[in-house]
Amino acid sequence: MTAFDTSIERNAIEQHAAEPVNAARIRQPLYAPRRKIFPKRAEGTFRRFKWLVMLITLMIYYVTPWLRWDRGPHAPDQAVLVDMANRRFYFFFVEIWPQEFWLVAGLLVMAGFGLFLVTSAVGRAWCGYACPQTVWVDLFLVVERAIEGDRNARIKLDAAPYDARKLALRVSKHAIWLLIAVATGGAWIFYFADAPSLFVGLFTGRAAPIAYITIAVLTATTYVFGGLMREQVCTYMCPWPRIQAAMLDENSLTVTYNDWRGEPRSRHAKKALAAGDAVGDCVDCNACVAVCPMGIDIRDGQQLECITCALCIDACDGVMDKLNRDRGLISYATLADYNQNMALATAGGTSAIDPKRIRGRDGRLLPGITNVRFTRIVRPRTMVYFAAWSLVGLALLYGLMTRDRLQVNVLHDRNPQYVLLSDGAIRNGYTVKLLNKIPEPRAVIISLKGLPHAAMSAVGINEPASRKLAVTLEPDRLRTLKIYVAQPAAAINGSVQTFRFVVEDPSSFEADSYTASFEAPQP
Repeated sequence: MTAFDTSIERNAIEQHAAEPVNAARIRQPLYAPRRKIFPKRAEGTFRRFKWLVMLITLMIYYVTPWLRWDRGPHAPDQAVLVDMANRRFYFFFVEIWPQEFWLVAGLLVMAGFGLFLVTSAVGRAWCGYACPQTVWVDLFLVVERAIEGDRNARIKLDAAPYDARKLALRVSKHAIWLLIAVATGGAWIFYFADAPSLFVGLFTGRAAPIAYITIAVLTATTYVFGGLMREQVCTYMCPWPRIQAAMLDENSLTVTYNDWRGEPRSRHAKKALAAGDAVGDCVDCNACVAVCPMGIDIRDGQQLECITCALCIDACDGVMDKLNRDRGLISYATLADYNQNMALATAGGTSAIDPKRIRGRDGRLLPGITNVRFTRIVRPRTMVYFAAWSLVGLALLYGLMTRDRLQVNVLHDRNPQYVLLSDGAIRNGYTVKLLNKIPEPRAVIISLKGLPHAAMSAVGINEPASRKLAVTLEPDRLRTLKIYVAQPAAAINGSVQTFRFVVEDPSSFEADSYTASFEAPQP
């Protein structure tokens, strides 16, 4: 008997009475009542990573509206603000106007390519770690464990009749869940108004009714989705599990049960070995099922319900450590690597899985066995996604850095197209719109380029007609002017002449121009 075999005797492995919700042997009908899941707390690398992601994402969500960003006296100082009233979106130093919504669209495109990239590389990592549903379910489970205990205690409490203790625990849990849900809904509305002012307004009854309605809706959805429905949202409501399969290929890393080393599984390895039977590494302890927040058994293969959170890897690695065996019975693996290892364990598919084919005399895995190869991530498919993601990002950055903050737009009067003045001169009318995109007032000069004998005047500006006009623009505002351009009859050399309105800011040297036409009667 090898050291590998005797280790089974030395270590007592806890057996979990965990039945997966959709075990292959007992598939549920299409319409079936929900079976409650009581996931056990996992310990390990991926659990710690999930804690870190949860902490960062929750901090970003709750804290961001309270960050300040000085934009001067004429603009809000909230770092991230969706100002619906003034149709502006502020993101730190970036201010997006309605006509610049292409920036937001570009960010959404980047998010799409980013999701494709992550999925093709490491499966549903977004679902397992950063999806809001996953994060809030994790948070609600923390509360549940703190009040009711870990898995066995919660199962026992759920099965017990209601008494004072159970009622107190359940009321406490749901009360804290509701507080979290209210805080979640409250944090959301702070993105749409000045957070400190709105906070005071909420508690003094002076906030807009839509603020209370939004909080109520988000409180209800957070409480129901995160606390009550949990995995049901991912399984039945989210479309992404149905789509993500198209992003995967044989080189995508996904959470995989390596049955080429785990089978035949046995809870009584010593007896099986004594009888000369082949025994794999899986001791059928169900630890992987017990920690799964979706309640599935990864040993049944890839399933729609799996969110690739990898907690089953942590649980299984803990068991393998106790058995003094190699980690990775459940691991991130590619289908290509899995098939290669399976071919070794089954002699190219000519026999059943035989653990002896993949182990040396010392009981360790042979060098040719591969569990995880992160180099698989870099391949043409992921490079294409990364290139597309980068190109969109660079285009957005270029557009952001070169966008105009001073713009002019001109509309020629349609009726009449021109007016014959008493001195024989011809006059055209224009509606000129000047857009100042900075949160500071600025003085600009409007001038004519072309029509060398023409002069212009503006309604509301008491200056004699000339080729230049000085105009003051309010910060972050659009100003509309009615401008008349006239030129003597002798200077007109056609029914249509083109010229440009040029707008310049002498202090910042920013400028913009618009090519317009000057209409005149046929000669």
